[in-house]
Amino acid sequence: MLFDTHVHLNDDQFNDDLEEVIGRAKEAGVEHMVVVGFNRKTVKKALQLVDEYDFLYASVGWHPVDAIDMTEEDLKWLEEKARHPKVVAYGEIGLDYHWDKSPKDIQQKVFRKQIRLAKKLGLPLIIHNREATEDIVQILKEENAKEAGGIMHCFSGSAETAKECLALDFYISLGGPVTFKNAKKPKKVAVEVPLDRLLIETDCPYLAPHPYRGKRNEPAYVKLVAEQIAELKGISYEDVARATAENAKRLFGIQ
Repeated sequence: MLFDTHVHLNDDQFNDDLEEVIGRAKEAGVEHMVVVGFNRKTVKKALQLVDEYDFLYASVGWHPVDAIDMTEEDLKWLEEKARHPKVVAYGEIGLDYHWDKSPKDIQQKVFRKQIRLAKKLGLPLIIHNREATEDIVQILKEENAKEAGGIMHCFSGSAETAKECLALDFYISLGGPVTFKNAKKPKKVAVEVPLDRLLIETDCPYLAPHPYRGKRNEPAYVKLVAEQIAELKGISYEDVARATAENAKRLFGIQ
Protein backbone atom coordinates (compact mmCIF):
# COMPACT_ATOMS: atom_id res chain seq x y z
CA MET A 1 0.00 0.00 0.00
CA LEU A 2 1.11 3.55 -0.76
CA PHE A 3 1.34 6.63 1.46
CA ASP A 4 1.17 10.00 -0.32
CA THR A 5 2.80 12.32 2.20
CA HIS A 6 1.85 15.62 0.52
CA VAL A 7 -1.47 16.35 -1.16
CA HIS A 8 -3.52 19.50 -1.62
CA LEU A 9 -6.97 17.91 -1.86
CA ASN A 10 -8.05 21.15 -0.15
CA ASP A 11 -7.26 23.01 -3.41
CA ASP A 12 -10.16 24.46 -5.39
CA GLN A 13 -9.07 22.35 -8.39
CA PHE A 14 -10.64 19.33 -6.64
CA ASN A 15 -13.95 20.97 -5.73
CA ASP A 16 -15.94 19.29 -8.51
CA ASP A 17 -14.62 15.73 -8.46
CA LEU A 18 -13.03 15.04 -5.07
CA GLU A 19 -14.88 11.72 -4.58
CA GLU A 20 -13.69 10.44 -7.97
CA VAL A 21 -10.11 11.54 -7.25
CA ILE A 22 -10.15 9.73 -3.90
CA GLY A 23 -11.68 6.67 -5.58
CA ARG A 24 -8.87 6.53 -8.15
CA ALA A 25 -6.28 6.88 -5.36
CA LYS A 26 -7.80 3.92 -3.53
CA GLU A 27 -7.79 1.84 -6.73
CA ALA A 28 -4.09 2.66 -7.20
CA GLY A 29 -3.36 1.35 -3.69
CA VAL A 30 -3.01 4.65 -1.84
CA GLU A 31 -3.80 3.82 1.79
CA HIS A 32 -3.07 7.17 3.50
CA MET A 33 -2.51 10.80 2.54
CA VAL A 34 -1.51 13.96 4.38
CA VAL A 35 -3.53 17.01 3.34
CA VAL A 36 -1.30 20.06 3.69
CA GLY A 37 -2.59 23.42 4.90
CA PHE A 38 -0.52 26.56 4.44
CA ASN A 39 -2.85 29.49 5.26
CA ARG A 40 -6.18 29.99 7.05
CA LYS A 41 -8.34 28.87 4.12
CA THR A 42 -6.38 25.69 3.31
CA VAL A 43 -5.88 24.72 6.97
CA LYS A 44 -9.64 24.95 7.63
CA LYS A 45 -10.39 22.84 4.55
CA ALA A 46 -7.70 20.26 5.46
CA LEU A 47 -9.23 19.81 8.92
CA GLN A 48 -12.71 19.43 7.42
CA LEU A 49 -11.43 16.71 5.10
CA VAL A 50 -9.64 14.72 7.83
CA ASP A 51 -12.80 14.80 9.94
CA GLU A 52 -14.70 13.35 6.99
CA TYR A 53 -12.27 10.64 5.80
CA ASP A 54 -10.57 8.26 8.22
CA PHE A 55 -7.56 7.58 5.93
CA LEU A 56 -6.64 11.28 5.59
CA TYR A 57 -4.35 13.18 7.96
CA ALA A 58 -3.43 16.86 8.03
CA SER A 59 -0.53 19.22 8.48
CA VAL A 60 -0.84 22.93 9.27
CA GLY A 61 1.54 25.82 8.73
CA TRP A 62 2.09 29.12 6.94
CA HIS A 63 3.64 29.24 3.47
CA PRO A 64 6.81 31.34 3.03
CA VAL A 65 5.43 33.19 0.00
CA ASP A 66 2.77 34.67 2.32
CA ALA A 67 5.11 35.25 5.28
CA ILE A 68 4.59 39.01 5.05
CA ASP A 69 0.87 38.52 5.83
CA MET A 70 1.32 36.36 8.94
CA THR A 71 0.48 37.98 12.29
CA GLU A 72 1.06 36.85 15.87
CA GLU A 73 -2.66 36.11 15.96
CA ASP A 74 -2.24 33.76 12.98
CA LEU A 75 0.58 31.97 14.81
CA LYS A 76 -1.62 31.45 17.87
CA TRP A 77 -4.43 30.22 15.63
CA LEU A 78 -2.07 27.73 13.96
CA GLU A 79 -0.96 26.45 17.38
CA GLU A 80 -4.59 25.84 18.29
CA LYS A 81 -5.35 24.07 14.98
CA ALA A 82 -2.18 21.97 15.24
CA ARG A 83 -3.60 20.33 18.36
CA HIS A 84 -6.31 18.60 16.31
CA PRO A 85 -5.88 14.83 16.87
CA LYS A 86 -5.36 14.13 13.15
CA VAL A 87 -2.69 16.77 12.59
CA VAL A 88 0.50 14.75 12.18
CA ALA A 89 2.99 17.40 11.00
CA TYR A 90 3.70 21.11 10.97
CA GLY A 91 4.05 22.66 7.51
CA GLU A 92 4.50 23.38 4.82
CA ILE A 93 6.91 26.04 5.97
CA GLY A 94 10.30 27.19 4.76
CA LEU A 95 11.77 29.68 2.30
CA ASP A 96 10.80 30.58 -1.26
CA TYR A 97 13.15 32.97 -3.04
CA HIS A 98 11.51 32.47 -6.44
CA TRP A 99 8.60 34.81 -5.73
CA ASP A 100 9.29 38.26 -4.33
CA LYS A 101 6.06 38.89 -2.38
CA SER A 102 7.70 38.38 1.03
CA PRO A 103 11.21 39.79 1.69
CA LYS A 104 13.84 37.21 2.63
CA ASP A 105 14.37 38.54 6.16
CA ILE A 106 10.63 38.32 6.92
CA GLN A 107 10.45 34.79 5.48
CA GLN A 108 13.37 33.76 7.70
CA LYS A 109 11.81 35.23 10.86
CA VAL A 110 8.48 33.49 10.18
CA PHE A 111 10.32 30.24 9.38
CA ARG A 112 12.21 30.35 12.70
CA LYS A 113 9.04 31.11 14.70
CA GLN A 114 7.27 28.12 13.14
CA ILE A 115 10.19 25.74 13.73
CA ARG A 116 10.06 26.71 17.41
CA LEU A 117 6.30 26.17 17.49
CA ALA A 118 6.60 22.72 15.88
CA LYS A 119 9.20 21.73 18.48
CA LYS A 120 6.88 22.95 21.25
CA LEU A 121 4.04 20.89 19.77
CA GLY A 122 6.21 17.81 19.19
CA LEU A 123 5.38 17.69 15.48
CA PRO A 124 7.72 16.87 12.57
CA LEU A 125 8.27 19.63 10.01
CA ILE A 126 7.35 19.71 6.33
CA ILE A 127 9.87 21.94 4.59
CA HIS A 128 9.21 23.94 1.41
CA ASN A 129 12.39 25.05 -0.35
CA ARG A 130 12.58 27.01 -3.55
CA GLU A 131 15.93 28.48 -4.54
CA ALA A 132 16.92 28.81 -0.87
CA THR A 133 18.81 25.61 0.00
CA GLU A 134 21.79 27.15 1.78
CA ASP A 135 19.65 29.37 4.03
CA ILE A 136 17.18 26.54 4.76
CA VAL A 137 19.91 24.16 5.91
CA GLN A 138 21.61 26.89 7.96
CA ILE A 139 18.38 27.85 9.75
CA LEU A 140 17.47 24.21 10.42
CA LYS A 141 20.88 23.78 12.06
CA GLU A 142 20.70 27.03 14.05
CA GLU A 143 17.19 26.28 15.31
CA ASN A 144 18.13 22.68 16.21
CA ALA A 145 15.32 21.41 14.00
CA LYS A 146 16.80 17.93 14.46
CA GLU A 147 14.70 17.85 17.65
CA ALA A 148 11.57 17.84 15.49
CA GLY A 149 12.84 16.08 12.36
CA GLY A 150 10.59 16.01 9.36
CA ILE A 151 10.45 16.01 5.58
CA MET A 152 12.29 17.83 2.83
CA HIS A 153 9.18 18.10 0.68
CA CYS A 154 9.48 17.52 -3.08
CA PHE A 155 13.25 17.50 -2.71
CA SER A 156 15.03 19.12 -5.65
CA GLY A 157 18.54 19.52 -4.24
CA SER A 158 21.71 17.56 -4.82
CA ALA A 159 22.64 14.20 -3.32
CA GLU A 160 25.20 16.09 -1.18
CA THR A 161 22.49 18.37 0.24
CA ALA A 162 20.29 15.32 0.84
CA LYS A 163 23.04 13.88 3.04
CA GLU A 164 23.14 17.12 5.09
CA CYS A 165 19.38 16.89 5.58
CA LEU A 166 19.57 13.21 6.57
CA ALA A 167 22.10 14.19 9.24
CA LEU A 168 19.48 16.63 10.60
CA ASP A 169 17.03 13.70 10.94
CA PHE A 170 14.93 14.68 7.93
CA TYR A 171 13.44 12.30 5.41
CA ILE A 172 13.82 13.00 1.70
CA SER A 173 10.51 13.06 -0.17
CA LEU A 174 10.42 12.63 -3.95
CA GLY A 175 7.55 13.51 -6.25
CA GLY A 176 6.75 13.80 -9.95
CA PRO A 177 10.07 15.36 -11.03
CA VAL A 178 11.92 12.08 -10.36
CA THR A 179 10.03 10.68 -13.38
CA PHE A 180 11.07 13.49 -15.75
CA LYS A 181 13.52 12.26 -18.39
CA ASN A 182 16.17 14.96 -17.90
CA ALA A 183 15.83 15.28 -14.11
CA LYS A 184 19.32 14.08 -13.20
CA LYS A 185 19.45 15.41 -9.62
CA PRO A 186 16.29 13.72 -8.24
CA LYS A 187 17.22 10.47 -9.98
CA LYS A 188 20.66 10.52 -8.33
CA VAL A 189 19.04 11.31 -4.97
CA ALA A 190 16.65 8.36 -5.41
CA VAL A 191 19.62 6.05 -5.93
CA GLU A 192 21.80 7.40 -3.12
CA VAL A 193 19.34 8.03 -0.27
CA PRO A 194 18.76 4.84 1.77
CA LEU A 195 15.30 3.32 1.31
CA ASP A 196 14.52 3.69 5.02
CA ARG A 197 14.88 7.50 4.69
CA LEU A 198 12.79 8.01 1.55
CA LEU A 199 9.18 9.17 1.25
CA ILE A 200 6.96 9.65 -1.79
CA GLU A 201 4.41 12.34 -2.61
CA THR A 202 2.47 13.94 -5.42
CA ASP A 203 2.10 17.58 -4.24
CA CYS A 204 -1.14 17.36 -6.22
CA PRO A 205 -2.59 19.23 -8.06
CA TYR A 206 0.96 20.38 -8.94
CA LEU A 207 4.01 18.64 -10.46
CA ALA A 208 2.29 15.70 -12.18
CA PRO A 209 4.69 12.87 -13.08
CA HIS A 210 5.41 11.65 -16.60
CA PRO A 211 3.30 10.95 -18.70
CA TYR A 212 0.85 13.45 -17.12
CA ARG A 213 3.35 16.32 -16.89
CA GLY A 214 1.59 19.67 -17.33
CA LYS A 215 -1.81 18.24 -16.37
CA ARG A 216 -3.55 18.29 -12.99
CA ASN A 217 -1.80 15.93 -10.62
CA GLU A 218 -3.70 13.59 -8.27
CA PRO A 219 -2.82 11.09 -5.52
CA ALA A 220 -3.25 7.99 -7.74
CA TYR A 221 -0.14 9.10 -9.64
CA VAL A 222 2.09 8.57 -6.59
CA LYS A 223 2.30 4.98 -7.84
CA LEU A 224 4.34 6.25 -10.82
CA VAL A 225 6.80 7.89 -8.42
CA ALA A 226 7.22 4.62 -6.49
CA GLU A 227 7.68 2.66 -9.73
CA GLN A 228 10.39 5.06 -10.93
CA ILE A 229 12.29 4.85 -7.64
CA ALA A 230 12.09 1.04 -7.75
CA GLU A 231 13.53 1.04 -11.26
CA LEU A 232 16.34 3.44 -10.31
CA LYS A 233 17.24 1.44 -7.19
CA GLY A 234 16.92 -1.92 -8.96
CA ILE A 235 14.45 -3.25 -6.40
CA SER A 236 10.79 -4.26 -6.54
CA TYR A 237 7.93 -1.79 -6.62
CA GLU A 238 6.42 -3.63 -3.63
CA ASP A 239 9.58 -3.01 -1.58
CA VAL A 240 9.46 0.73 -2.32
CA ALA A 241 5.73 0.96 -1.57
CA ARG A 242 6.09 -0.93 1.70
CA ALA A 243 9.21 0.88 2.93
CA THR A 244 8.01 4.40 2.11
CA ALA A 245 4.63 3.73 3.76
CA GLU A 246 6.35 2.37 6.88
CA ASN A 247 8.68 5.40 6.94
CA ALA A 248 5.71 7.77 6.77
CA LYS A 249 3.80 5.98 9.52
CA ARG A 250 6.87 6.01 11.75
CA LEU A 251 7.51 9.71 11.18
CA PHE A 252 3.85 10.72 11.66
CA GLY A 253 3.22 8.38 14.58
CA ILE A 254 0.44 6.51 12.77
CA GLN A 255 -0.23 2.95 13.92
